Amino acid sequence: MDEVQTNHLKAYGLTFNEINSGAVADWLLNYRGGSFLLDYNEQLVVKCRLREIYFETISASESVDILAFVQSEEENKEVVRLEKAPKIAVYVPPGFQPWDDAVTLAFEYAEVPYDKIWIEEILTGGLQKYDWLHLHHEDFTGQYGKFYASFRSASWYIEQQMLYENEAKKLSFRKVSEMEKAVVREIKNYIGQGGFLFAMCSATDSYDIALAAENVDICDKMYDGDSPDVNAQQKLDFSKTLAFENFTLEMNPLIYEYSNIDINPQEVGNFDNDYFTLFEFSAKYDPVPTMLTQNHVNVVRGFMGQTTMFRKSVIKKSVTILGERAGNDQVKYIYGKYGRGFFTFYGGHDPEDYQHAVGDPPTEMYLFKNSPGYRLILNNILFPAAKKKMQKT
Repeated sequence: MDEVQTNHLKAYGLTFNEINSGAVADWLLNYRGGSFLLDYNEQLVVKCRLREIYFETISASESVDILAFVQSEEENKEVVRLEKAPKIAVYVPPGFQPWDDAVTLAFEYAEVPYDKIWIEEILTGGLQKYDWLHLHHEDFTGQYGKFYASFRSASWYIEQQMLYENEAKKLSFRKVSEMEKAVVREIKNYIGQGGFLFAMCSATDSYDIALAAENVDICDKMYDGDSPDVNAQQKLDFSKTLAFENFTLEMNPLIYEYSNIDINPQEVGNFDNDYFTLFEFSAKYDPVPTMLTQNHVNVVRGFMGQTTMFRKSVIKKSVTILGERAGNDQVKYIYGKYGRGFFTFYGGHDPEDYQHAVGDPPTEMYLFKNSPGYRLILNNILFPAAKKKMQKT
Protein backbone atom coordinates (compact mmCIF):
# COMPACT_ATOMS: atom_id res chain seq x y z
CA MET A 1 0.00 0.00 0.00
CA ASP A 2 2.93 2.33 -0.62
CA GLU A 3 3.61 4.27 -3.84
CA VAL A 4 3.84 1.09 -5.94
CA GLN A 5 0.18 0.21 -5.30
CA THR A 6 -1.85 0.69 -8.50
CA ASN A 7 -5.28 0.93 -6.86
CA HIS A 8 -5.32 1.75 -3.16
CA LEU A 9 -9.10 2.14 -2.92
CA LYS A 10 -9.95 -1.20 -4.52
CA ALA A 11 -7.40 -2.86 -2.21
CA TYR A 12 -9.47 -1.78 0.80
CA GLY A 13 -12.64 -3.14 -0.74
CA LEU A 14 -10.99 -6.44 -1.62
CA THR A 15 -9.65 -6.85 1.93
CA PHE A 16 -13.02 -5.92 3.44
CA ASN A 17 -14.89 -8.45 1.30
CA GLU A 18 -12.37 -11.22 1.97
CA ILE A 19 -12.89 -10.72 5.71
CA ASN A 20 -16.64 -10.57 5.13
CA SER A 21 -16.41 -13.97 3.42
CA GLY A 22 -14.70 -15.59 6.39
CA ALA A 23 -11.01 -15.01 5.65
CA VAL A 24 -8.65 -13.25 8.01
CA ALA A 25 -6.17 -10.52 7.09
CA ASP A 26 -3.26 -8.92 8.86
CA TRP A 27 -2.97 -5.15 8.63
CA LEU A 28 0.73 -4.28 8.77
CA LEU A 29 0.63 -0.83 10.31
CA ASN A 30 3.33 1.55 9.04
CA TYR A 31 4.78 -1.21 6.84
CA ARG A 32 4.90 -0.05 3.22
CA GLY A 33 2.01 2.37 3.67
CA GLY A 34 -0.13 0.04 5.78
CA SER A 35 -0.14 -3.11 3.68
CA PHE A 36 -2.51 -6.08 3.97
CA LEU A 37 -1.32 -9.67 4.30
CA LEU A 38 -3.74 -12.43 3.24
CA ASP A 39 -3.39 -16.16 2.65
CA TYR A 40 -2.68 -16.99 -0.98
CA ASN A 41 -5.27 -18.59 -3.23
CA GLU A 42 -5.86 -18.50 -6.98
CA GLN A 43 -9.24 -16.80 -6.70
CA LEU A 44 -7.69 -13.96 -4.72
CA VAL A 45 -5.08 -13.49 -7.44
CA VAL A 46 -7.80 -13.26 -10.08
CA LYS A 47 -9.74 -10.71 -8.01
CA CYS A 48 -6.64 -8.55 -7.67
CA ARG A 49 -5.91 -8.66 -11.38
CA LEU A 50 -9.48 -7.85 -12.36
CA ARG A 51 -9.38 -4.81 -10.07
CA GLU A 52 -5.88 -3.75 -11.14
CA ILE A 53 -4.63 -4.12 -7.57
CA TYR A 54 -0.89 -4.53 -7.20
CA PHE A 55 0.08 -7.53 -5.08
CA GLU A 56 3.18 -9.55 -4.28
CA THR A 57 3.26 -13.31 -3.71
CA ILE A 58 5.60 -14.29 -0.88
CA SER A 59 6.67 -17.59 0.67
CA ALA A 60 5.76 -18.75 4.17
CA SER A 61 9.27 -18.01 5.40
CA GLU A 62 9.17 -14.50 3.91
CA SER A 63 5.84 -13.94 5.66
CA VAL A 64 7.36 -14.98 8.99
CA ASP A 65 10.28 -12.61 8.44
CA ILE A 66 7.97 -9.68 7.66
CA LEU A 67 5.82 -10.32 10.73
CA ALA A 68 8.90 -10.58 12.93
CA PHE A 69 10.25 -7.32 11.51
CA VAL A 70 6.94 -5.48 11.98
CA GLN A 71 6.58 -6.72 15.56
CA SER A 72 10.14 -5.98 16.62
CA GLU A 73 10.49 -3.45 19.42
CA GLU A 74 12.87 -1.31 17.38
CA GLU A 75 10.25 -0.58 14.69
CA ASN A 76 7.25 1.76 14.94
CA LYS A 77 5.10 -0.86 13.29
CA GLU A 78 2.49 -3.39 14.39
CA VAL A 79 0.35 -6.27 13.15
CA VAL A 80 -3.41 -6.04 13.62
CA ARG A 81 -5.54 -9.08 12.83
CA LEU A 82 -8.76 -8.27 10.94
CA GLU A 83 -11.29 -11.02 11.53
CA LYS A 84 -14.87 -9.76 11.20
CA ALA A 85 -15.99 -7.08 8.78
CA PRO A 86 -18.37 -4.54 10.33
CA LYS A 87 -21.94 -4.26 9.13
CA ILE A 88 -22.21 -0.76 7.68
CA ALA A 89 -25.10 1.70 7.62
CA VAL A 90 -25.18 5.09 5.93
CA TYR A 91 -27.62 7.68 7.27
CA VAL A 92 -29.25 9.23 4.21
CA PRO A 93 -32.65 10.71 3.28
CA PRO A 94 -34.90 9.15 0.63
CA GLY A 95 -33.85 10.05 -2.89
CA PHE A 96 -30.19 9.88 -1.96
CA GLN A 97 -27.73 9.24 -4.78
CA PRO A 98 -24.29 7.70 -4.09
CA TRP A 99 -22.50 10.62 -5.76
CA ASP A 100 -23.96 13.06 -3.20
CA ASP A 101 -21.42 11.93 -0.63
CA ALA A 102 -17.70 11.10 -0.64
CA VAL A 103 -18.07 8.07 1.64
CA THR A 104 -20.67 6.36 -0.50
CA LEU A 105 -18.65 7.22 -3.61
CA ALA A 106 -15.74 5.39 -1.99
CA PHE A 107 -17.94 2.44 -1.03
CA GLU A 108 -19.39 2.10 -4.51
CA TYR A 109 -15.97 2.26 -6.18
CA ALA A 110 -14.23 -0.03 -3.67
CA GLU A 111 -17.22 -2.45 -3.73
CA VAL A 112 -17.90 -2.20 0.00
CA PRO A 113 -21.47 -3.28 0.90
CA TYR A 114 -23.64 -0.94 2.96
CA ASP A 115 -27.27 -0.38 3.93
CA LYS A 116 -29.17 2.90 3.91
CA ILE A 117 -30.94 4.00 7.08
CA TRP A 118 -32.94 7.11 7.95
CA ILE A 119 -34.83 8.76 10.76
CA GLU A 120 -37.63 6.28 11.46
CA GLU A 121 -35.30 3.27 11.44
CA ILE A 122 -32.95 4.98 13.87
CA LEU A 123 -35.71 6.02 16.25
CA THR A 124 -37.15 2.51 16.29
CA GLY A 125 -33.90 0.76 17.22
CA GLY A 126 -32.59 -0.05 13.74
CA LEU A 127 -29.05 1.00 14.59
CA GLN A 128 -28.54 -2.06 16.77
CA LYS A 129 -28.04 -4.18 13.65
CA TYR A 130 -24.94 -2.24 12.64
CA ASP A 131 -21.35 -1.90 13.80
CA TRP A 132 -20.46 1.23 11.80
CA LEU A 133 -22.52 4.30 10.92
CA HIS A 134 -21.72 7.10 8.51
CA LEU A 135 -23.66 10.35 8.58
CA HIS A 136 -24.47 11.79 5.17
CA HIS A 137 -24.15 15.60 4.99
CA GLU A 138 -27.00 16.14 7.41
CA ASP A 139 -27.87 19.35 9.25
CA PHE A 140 -28.85 18.07 12.69
CA THR A 141 -29.77 21.58 13.90
CA GLY A 142 -32.96 21.56 11.79
CA GLN A 143 -31.91 24.60 9.71
CA TYR A 144 -31.73 22.77 6.35
CA GLY A 145 -28.05 23.51 5.92
CA LYS A 146 -28.68 27.24 6.37
CA PHE A 147 -29.20 27.44 2.61
CA TYR A 148 -32.23 29.71 3.04
CA ALA A 149 -30.60 32.92 1.85
CA SER A 150 -29.27 31.41 -1.38
CA PHE A 151 -31.64 28.57 -2.27
CA ARG A 152 -35.02 29.10 -0.59
CA SER A 153 -36.73 29.30 -4.02
CA ALA A 154 -34.94 26.28 -5.47
CA SER A 155 -37.15 23.24 -6.02
CA TRP A 156 -34.69 20.91 -4.26
CA TYR A 157 -34.71 23.10 -1.14
CA ILE A 158 -38.52 23.28 -1.02
CA GLU A 159 -38.79 19.51 -1.54
CA GLN A 160 -36.21 18.85 1.19
CA GLN A 161 -38.07 21.00 3.69
CA MET A 162 -41.37 19.26 2.88
CA LEU A 163 -39.74 15.84 3.21
CA TYR A 164 -38.41 16.58 6.69
CA GLU A 165 -41.58 18.31 7.89
CA ASN A 166 -43.70 15.39 6.72
CA GLU A 167 -41.38 12.94 8.50
CA ALA A 168 -41.61 14.96 11.71
CA LYS A 169 -45.40 15.01 11.49
CA LYS A 170 -45.55 11.27 10.83
CA LEU A 171 -43.38 10.58 13.88
CA SER A 172 -45.40 12.99 16.07
CA PHE A 173 -42.73 15.67 16.48
CA ARG A 174 -43.82 19.28 16.67
CA LYS A 175 -40.80 20.54 14.73
CA VAL A 176 -38.02 19.13 12.57
CA SER A 177 -35.42 20.41 15.03
CA GLU A 178 -37.02 18.37 17.82
CA MET A 179 -36.97 15.28 15.62
CA GLU A 180 -33.27 15.85 14.83
CA LYS A 181 -32.50 16.11 18.56
CA ALA A 182 -34.10 12.72 19.10
CA VAL A 183 -31.95 11.30 16.29
CA VAL A 184 -28.67 12.65 17.70
CA ARG A 185 -29.53 11.27 21.15
CA GLU A 186 -30.17 7.82 19.68
CA ILE A 187 -26.91 7.92 17.74
CA LYS A 188 -25.05 8.97 20.87
CA ASN A 189 -26.55 6.01 22.72
CA TYR A 190 -25.45 3.77 19.86
CA ILE A 191 -21.85 4.99 20.19
CA GLY A 192 -21.93 4.60 23.96
CA GLN A 193 -22.96 0.96 23.57
CA GLY A 194 -19.99 0.20 21.33
CA GLY A 195 -20.86 1.59 17.90
CA PHE A 196 -18.51 3.42 15.56
CA LEU A 197 -19.53 6.77 14.04
CA PHE A 198 -17.89 8.41 11.03
CA ALA A 199 -19.02 11.83 9.85
CA MET A 200 -17.85 14.42 7.34
CA CYS A 201 -18.63 18.03 6.49
CA SER A 202 -21.76 19.51 8.15
CA ALA A 203 -22.69 16.23 9.87
CA THR A 204 -19.77 16.82 12.26
CA ASP A 205 -20.32 20.22 13.87
CA SER A 206 -24.11 20.28 13.39
CA TYR A 207 -24.28 16.98 15.28
CA ASP A 208 -22.47 18.36 18.33
CA ILE A 209 -24.39 21.64 18.17
CA ALA A 210 -27.67 19.67 18.28
CA LEU A 211 -26.43 17.79 21.37
CA ALA A 212 -25.44 21.02 23.12
CA ALA A 213 -28.77 22.65 22.20
CA GLU A 214 -30.94 19.74 23.35
CA ASN A 215 -32.98 21.95 25.67
CA VAL A 216 -32.92 25.23 23.76
CA ASP A 217 -34.42 26.54 20.49
CA ILE A 218 -31.69 27.85 18.16
CA CYS A 219 -33.78 27.88 14.93
CA ASP A 220 -35.32 31.04 13.46
CA LYS A 221 -38.89 31.24 12.23
CA MET A 222 -38.19 30.49 8.56
CA TYR A 223 -36.90 27.09 9.70
CA ASP A 224 -39.35 26.06 12.42
CA GLY A 225 -42.14 28.64 12.52
CA ASP A 226 -41.11 30.51 15.66
CA SER A 227 -38.26 32.67 16.92
CA PRO A 228 -35.17 31.24 18.63
CA ASP A 229 -34.40 31.66 22.30
CA VAL A 230 -32.60 34.99 22.70
CA ASN A 231 -30.44 33.38 25.40
CA ALA A 232 -29.62 30.29 23.34
CA GLN A 233 -25.87 30.76 23.52
CA GLN A 234 -25.85 30.92 27.32
CA LYS A 235 -28.06 27.82 27.57
CA LEU A 236 -25.83 25.48 25.53
CA ASP A 237 -24.70 22.42 27.48
CA PHE A 238 -21.21 21.45 26.31
CA SER A 239 -21.08 18.48 28.66
CA LYS A 240 -23.37 16.64 26.22
CA THR A 241 -21.17 17.01 23.14
CA LEU A 242 -18.69 14.50 21.74
CA ALA A 243 -15.93 16.63 20.25
CA PHE A 244 -16.44 20.38 20.66
CA GLU A 245 -16.98 22.83 23.52
CA ASN A 246 -17.16 26.56 24.23
CA PHE A 247 -18.10 27.37 20.65
CA THR A 248 -20.18 30.37 19.63
CA LEU A 249 -23.33 29.91 17.55
CA GLU A 250 -24.00 31.89 14.39
CA MET A 251 -27.57 32.97 15.11
CA ASN A 252 -28.11 35.03 11.96
CA PRO A 253 -30.37 32.75 9.85
CA LEU A 254 -29.12 34.30 6.60
CA ILE A 255 -25.45 33.53 7.19
CA TYR A 256 -24.23 30.21 5.76
CA GLU A 257 -22.51 29.02 8.94
CA TYR A 258 -23.54 27.23 12.14
CA SER A 259 -20.87 28.39 14.57
CA ASN A 260 -17.22 29.27 14.95
CA ILE A 261 -16.28 25.57 15.03
CA ASP A 262 -15.79 25.75 11.27
CA ILE A 263 -12.83 27.38 9.52
CA ASN A 264 -14.11 29.66 6.74
CA PRO A 265 -12.47 30.08 3.30
CA GLN A 266 -10.97 33.45 4.19
CA GLU A 267 -9.07 31.84 7.03
CA VAL A 268 -7.76 29.09 4.76
CA GLY A 269 -6.09 31.73 2.61
CA ASN A 270 -4.33 30.76 -0.62
CA PHE A 271 -6.06 27.58 -1.77
CA ASP A 272 -2.88 26.43 -3.49
CA ASN A 273 -1.26 26.12 -0.06
CA ASP A 274 -4.12 24.15 1.52
CA TYR A 275 -2.51 20.94 2.79
CA PHE A 276 -2.84 19.13 6.09
CA THR A 277 -0.33 16.90 7.83
CA LEU A 278 -1.11 13.52 9.40
CA PHE A 279 0.34 12.90 12.84
CA GLU A 280 2.55 9.89 13.46
CA PHE A 281 1.53 7.72 16.40
CA SER A 282 3.10 4.80 18.21
CA ALA A 283 1.81 1.74 16.39
CA LYS A 284 2.34 -0.51 19.41
CA TYR A 285 0.90 1.79 22.07
CA ASP A 286 -1.59 3.86 20.04
CA PRO A 287 -2.88 1.36 17.44
CA VAL A 288 -6.24 3.06 16.86
CA PRO A 289 -5.00 6.47 15.65
CA THR A 290 -2.23 4.64 13.80
CA MET A 291 -4.84 2.64 11.88
CA LEU A 292 -6.89 5.74 11.13
CA THR A 293 -3.90 7.57 9.63
CA GLN A 294 -2.41 4.80 7.46
CA ASN A 295 -1.37 6.29 4.12
CA HIS A 296 1.32 6.39 1.47
CA VAL A 297 1.90 10.10 2.17
CA ASN A 298 1.80 12.15 5.37
CA VAL A 299 0.86 15.48 3.75
CA VAL A 300 -2.59 15.50 2.11
CA ARG A 301 -4.27 18.07 -0.12
CA GLY A 302 -7.07 19.90 1.68
CA PHE A 303 -10.62 20.32 0.39
CA MET A 304 -13.59 22.56 1.19
CA GLY A 305 -17.06 21.80 2.49
CA GLN A 306 -19.88 23.46 4.37
CA THR A 307 -17.72 22.47 7.33
CA THR A 308 -14.15 22.55 6.02
CA MET A 309 -12.03 22.21 9.16
CA PHE A 310 -12.37 22.51 12.92
CA ARG A 311 -11.05 25.29 15.12
CA LYS A 312 -8.52 23.75 17.50
CA SER A 313 -9.46 26.06 20.37
CA VAL A 314 -12.97 24.54 20.62
CA ILE A 315 -11.92 20.87 20.39
CA LYS A 316 -12.21 18.98 23.67
CA LYS A 317 -8.97 17.91 25.31
CA SER A 318 -10.18 14.29 25.31
CA VAL A 319 -10.21 14.25 21.49
CA THR A 320 -7.19 13.04 19.49
CA ILE A 321 -6.12 15.23 16.57
CA LEU A 322 -5.17 13.03 13.61
CA GLY A 323 -4.44 15.70 10.98
CA GLU A 324 -4.05 19.48 10.96
CA ARG A 325 -2.62 22.40 9.02
CA ALA A 326 0.70 23.12 10.64
CA GLY A 327 1.23 26.43 12.37
CA ASN A 328 -2.37 27.55 12.81
CA ASP A 329 -5.70 26.75 14.49
CA GLN A 330 -7.05 24.57 11.66
CA VAL A 331 -7.73 20.86 12.28
CA LYS A 332 -8.96 18.50 9.55
CA TYR A 333 -9.31 15.05 11.10
CA ILE A 334 -10.12 14.00 14.69
CA TYR A 335 -10.96 10.88 16.66
CA GLY A 336 -12.46 10.26 20.08
CA LYS A 337 -14.15 7.79 22.39
CA TYR A 338 -17.54 7.85 24.03
CA GLY A 339 -18.61 5.05 26.35
CA ARG A 340 -17.65 1.76 24.70
CA GLY A 341 -17.63 3.27 21.21
CA PHE A 342 -15.67 5.59 18.96
CA PHE A 343 -16.19 8.48 16.56
CA THR A 344 -14.16 10.08 13.77
CA PHE A 345 -14.88 13.51 12.28
CA TYR A 346 -13.32 14.51 8.94
CA GLY A 347 -13.80 18.05 7.64
CA GLY A 348 -14.71 18.83 4.03
CA HIS A 349 -17.03 17.44 1.37
CA ASP A 350 -14.98 15.52 -1.22
CA PRO A 351 -11.22 14.86 -1.04
CA GLU A 352 -10.88 15.11 -4.82
CA ASP A 353 -13.25 18.01 -5.53
CA TYR A 354 -11.63 20.97 -3.84
CA GLN A 355 -14.59 23.35 -3.74
CA HIS A 356 -17.72 21.30 -4.41
CA ALA A 357 -20.85 23.35 -5.18
CA VAL A 358 -24.53 22.39 -5.28
CA GLY A 359 -25.23 20.78 -8.65
CA ASP A 360 -21.62 19.95 -9.49
CA PRO A 361 -21.09 16.64 -11.34
CA PRO A 362 -19.95 13.62 -9.33
CA THR A 363 -16.28 12.77 -8.89
CA GLU A 364 -15.07 10.12 -11.34
CA MET A 365 -13.48 7.78 -8.85
CA TYR A 366 -11.41 5.80 -11.36
CA LEU A 367 -9.34 8.96 -11.84
CA PHE A 368 -8.44 9.01 -8.14
CA LYS A 369 -7.86 5.34 -7.30
CA ASN A 370 -4.75 6.25 -5.28
CA SER A 371 -6.28 9.23 -3.45
CA PRO A 372 -4.71 9.73 0.01
CA GLY A 373 -7.75 11.76 1.09
CA TYR A 374 -10.09 8.90 0.25
CA ARG A 375 -7.75 6.41 1.94
CA LEU A 376 -8.46 8.13 5.27
CA ILE A 377 -12.16 7.40 4.80
CA LEU A 378 -11.54 3.73 4.07
CA ASN A 379 -9.17 3.31 7.03
CA ASN A 380 -12.24 3.84 9.18
CA ILE A 381 -14.20 0.87 7.85
CA LEU A 382 -11.42 -1.57 8.75
CA PHE A 383 -10.87 -0.23 12.25
CA PRO A 384 -14.02 -1.92 13.67
CA ALA A 385 -12.79 -5.27 12.33
CA ALA A 386 -10.05 -5.02 14.95
CA LYS A 387 -12.10 -3.09 17.52
CA LYS A 388 -12.45 -5.85 20.10
CA LYS A 389 -8.72 -6.33 20.20
CA MET A 390 -8.20 -2.60 20.47
CA GLN A 391 -10.55 -2.34 23.44
CA LYS A 392 -8.48 -4.90 25.33
CA THR A 393 -5.16 -3.10 24.86
